[in-house]
Amino acid sequence: MGGSFFLIMLVSFALTALFGLLLLPWLKRLKARQTERVDGPKSHLKKTGTPTMGGIMFLASFGGVSAFLIPRYRAIIPILIATLGFGLVGFIDDYIKVVMKRSMGLRAYQKLILEIIVSVGFLFYISHFTEISFDMMVPFSALWSADGADAYLHLGVFSVPFLVIVILGTVNGSNFTDGLDGLLGSVTLVITCFIAVASSKIGLQITPAAAAMAGSLFGFLIYNWNPAKVFMGDTGSLALGGFVVSSMIMMKMPLYIIFVGFIYLAEVISVIIQVLYFKITKGKRFFRMAPIHHHFELGGWSEIRVVWTFVAVTAVMCLITRGLM
Repeated sequence: MGGSFFLIMLVSFALTALFGLLLLPWLKRLKARQTERVDGPKSHLKKTGTPTMGGIMFLASFGGVSAFLIPRYRAIIPILIATLGFGLVGFIDDYIKVVMKRSMGLRAYQKLILEIIVSVGFLFYISHFTEISFDMMVPFSALWSADGADAYLHLGVFSVPFLVIVILGTVNGSNFTDGLDGLLGSVTLVITCFIAVASSKIGLQITPAAAAMAGSLFGFLIYNWNPAKVFMGDTGSLALGGFVVSSMIMMKMPLYIIFVGFIYLAEVISVIIQVLYFKITKGKRFFRMAPIHHHFELGGWSEIRVVWTFVAVTAVMCLITRGLM
């Protein structure tokens, strides 16, 4: 698989780089431009007007390459459903905000309903069209098992609601992480490499999908690295969360997202803490700003320092997780 893995990566990279050349002028003509928060870091004000919805370019590459691989690797199908499904939800939200000029985009309940529909659709496909169960590997259980085998959590009828919660948490954690040039793309690229290695060990045929996503993200980062020429928007951020969580569920490893997706989790928790603390204290803030990457920015860290630190944390967590599996 080694040679084909890198070939898939290379093709996906080249396609995304090409799509970027074609898409950027179109997004500029469409006036699909980012509007920055005036209460955020002052350095972000210069980003106002940067094209967004750039997630289309790596989703087109990932979707095209994955579709081509389906006849040989059918395990890719549910991952494609989740990734493109959440990407579509993000696209609708982006389109309403930046093209139709309705700053609210989808209302919170509308977005949640659509996310639940995609989540249930993904789980329905797994349940009815694959042989993969909803059993979940207990993290690092093989370390204390007498026979060195992994233990599994069986939730029975509660599996679907639990997994829907995991999916929604991961997807929105990915969404919150998308706030700095190259941050979400780089963090998810590391997680994608973990998925490729872990799926190879397990013997699940989703490694080609990981190769396609890795190559696509490399291609996107050409345009999204600081200073970004384009942002991925919710189109990309929700799709990346969908890719990660669907891959982990396919590997029966959703509980491992706590570790390999630690940054996603930290971003979500920082927002929850900030909102609750603000309400309890009637106006005070726990962090300088949430999500937490902005807290570090307002503390004097440069964007690039925050990105590299978060990427390093993700890499360390993925290496430790892989080593203890």
